[in-house]
Amino acid sequence: MIDDAYIHLAMAKNLALYDVWGVTKYKFSSTSSSPLFTYVLSILIKVSGNNDLLSLWVNIFFGVGTVYFLNRYFSGVFNMAKNIVFSVLFTLFFSVLHVQILSGMEHVFHVFLFVVNILCLSNLKSRYSVFGFYLTLLLMGLVRFESMFYFVILAFLFLLIKKWKDAFGILLIGFIPIVVFCYFNYQHDGYLFPNSVIVKGTRFTFDSHFPHQLKTVFLDNFLLNISFYKIGFFPIMMCLIFIIRDFRTKNFQLIINDHFLLIVISLLMVCHSMFADLKGMFRYEAYILTGFSMALIPKLKGLFEHFRTYIKKELIISGLVLANIFLLVYKFSFAHKMLIDGGKNIYEQQIQSARFLHSYYNESKIVANDIGAVTYFTNIHLLDMAGLGSKETIVFNENKRWADKQFQGFLTQYTITNDYDIAIIYEAWLQNHIPENWKKVAELKINNPITVARDKVSIYSINKNNIDKLKQHVRNFKWNRNVQVTIVD
Repeated sequence: MIDDAYIHLAMAKNLALYDVWGVTKYKFSSTSSSPLFTYVLSILIKVSGNNDLLSLWVNIFFGVGTVYFLNRYFSGVFNMAKNIVFSVLFTLFFSVLHVQILSGMEHVFHVFLFVVNILCLSNLKSRYSVFGFYLTLLLMGLVRFESMFYFVILAFLFLLIKKWKDAFGILLIGFIPIVVFCYFNYQHDGYLFPNSVIVKGTRFTFDSHFPHQLKTVFLDNFLLNISFYKIGFFPIMMCLIFIIRDFRTKNFQLIINDHFLLIVISLLMVCHSMFADLKGMFRYEAYILTGFSMALIPKLKGLFEHFRTYIKKELIISGLVLANIFLLVYKFSFAHKMLIDGGKNIYEQQIQSARFLHSYYNESKIVANDIGAVTYFTNIHLLDMAGLGSKETIVFNENKRWADKQFQGFLTQYTITNDYDIAIIYEAWLQNHIPENWKKVAELKINNPITVARDKVSIYSINKNNIDKLKQHVRNFKWNRNVQVTIVD
């Protein structure tokens, strides 16, 4: 599990127990990046009680569902059981789904909906498939907002092949739940989307910063982004080869019809890279990697059924398949590190911090910047320095803005005016702009950081009358033996 999973649990707990859509029980905060996943957890908490393993059980459920529907999809491609099994396993490991299940996040739910949607898209002549196609579109946008790219690309391709009703229906069904949520969100905090989307997403402001924003989108996020080449480059190259081969023998509409899914997933990868995130655990792009497998494996049917003949005839395609296998091995090695040290990191850093706050500052005013566990396991009043849990700090973090003197001044004034007690933060996030009235009391360091942003958390006293007492609490608390605690004198 990662710390972000506790954000969902904290919000689900507060909605179920206190009827508050927020990361704390005291006020509204649009912290969840997946409203539907959070809502599902809140229902389960109301029915079965508060349990931090609920997100794991939900992910196992959707993971099993994903395997079932992948099996149905590839059964329509291959006759031999071994080819079906291999295709399912490759898809699961290519998207690193086993790690996604253990992460406790919404990405398994998203992959499940995406798999069902593509399965239904492959057979839209059936009324059950039509129902499943539009139902999954209806739900998908509230599980991950990046699904909007998928809706627009799908509708665009349907327009190109002159299926106007389908294009309109996709946009209508896909965007209605998002519009409703955006209206609800705007009524409460003045932003259309959840705080995480505002802070982490890329947007254009059409002012003097516009040229720099274009550079960020097209160069930094896409063409010069090493993560894109690790994740999306080789699958897109395979898609392009299959598409370009038909240009001489087929007309435009026939090419789109025959390679519909290849085009959709390739464009989706490009849009995601430019405007969303490609980062650790491959969790944000897991649904795209699943889509690539579902699009490409049917085109590689000859490789499965006539292996030796195919690789002799298709040297370039075979080379790209080999590159994707190397990519899978790379992901496997990364996933192994996650499985070995990931949960350990969270327990040693985030949960230990939460236990400390629960013991001594359970209802105090706290500044933090990794807010999942510290809000789920406590009843603190929170100022989230990163902007996910506090709309007051969004303006200082949106569009990937770095900390500056203006933010330092805000933190200084806000924490004094509102009587905040302590800060427990990654001080590197403030780029040497730590308020001068904050007094550093201790450092908590762990080894082998994999799922945490930094190996070291710093504890600051904001209330000057609290310094000695805070130091004593740090000394007295029974920290995990792997946490290296340093008191700053």
